Amino acid sequence: MPDISIKNIPERVLLRLKAQAKKNQRSLQNELLNILETAVEPARLSLEEVHSRVTVSGLRTGSESVQFIREDRDAR
Repeated sequence: MPDISIKNIPERVLLRLKAQAKKNQRSLQNELLNILETAVEPARLSLEEVHSRVTVSGLRTGSESVQFIREDRDAR
């Protein structure tokens, strides 16, 4: 696995990272890797957020399937 080196880290930042690693029962290396992985992962949306976005966008959902079928049948 490739290495990354960060220079000139302020002492207060390093102390906070070490404290966070200890709290999470991880080595500093594993804590930093976890922070980086979390930073680049897409945010997970809650069910409420997904519902809100679908509602706002005007997209129709599978719960409207009967309506879809009727509209398709009526269009023929």
